[in-house]
Amino acid sequence: MAVRIEERDDRVVATLDRPERRNAIDAETVEELHALCARLERDPRLLLLTGGDEGIFAAGADIAQLRDRDAGDALRGINQSLFTRILKLPLPTVAAVDGPALGGGAELAYACDVRVCTDRAFFGQPEVRLGIIAGAGATWRLPRLVGESLAKELLFTGRRMPAEEALAARLVSRVVAPGALLDTAHAILDDMAKASPMALRLTKLAVDAPEGAHPNVELAAQAVLFDSADKRERMTAFLEKRAK
Repeated sequence: MAVRIEERDDRVVATLDRPERRNAIDAETVEELHALCARLERDPRLLLLTGGDEGIFAAGADIAQLRDRDAGDALRGINQSLFTRILKLPLPTVAAVDGPALGGGAELAYACDVRVCTDRAFFGQPEVRLGIIAGAGATWRLPRLVGESLAKELLFTGRRMPAEEALAARLVSRVVAPGALLDTAHAILDDMAKASPMALRLTKLAVDAPEGAHPNVELAAQAVLFDSADKRERMTAFLEKRAK
């Protein structure tokens, strides 16, 4: 197995598990993550993606496999389709990044809703140095995350972005010591788990809605939530607690 899966009541922890290949994303990894996405689409839960405790998130796509892919493979969007599916999962996702997140590994992290990393993490898109482009979402997700000018610099040069720069550019929300990474990621998920699942789903849809879709998406989402039993129960509990 290329991905270790830990099931919890409110979340799933998916750990990339190819340490001998620096967690390079190969066909098996893609297949197993697609299978996980199918389960989370049927039974929505929070998702934590991590590279484990080896000091590596994912050092890119598997170059040995990538070298042998042809134009037809490129048009199939093997990694792109997976990362888009992760981005569209019903409930929020968190990437916990330690060490290198390069090429497809960085693009996997970009597909998550929240990224936290260690002080030894770094991100990079070295594809142009290998004669290809960052073809799994970085050319349009990275500009949205860090701005067009910085994204173009990173995409055109293949330069690696260290953790503190990633924090300053708002690519990640927190930088912590390696030993605190998973606890920090789970603490964020713990806070999310306190929220209404439907409110989380609709908030994610509203945030990710294409430009021009607002404010109609927000209004429709709020209308659904205003009529929900969960909203009434949560607000009643809040008012009763405040009245004591």
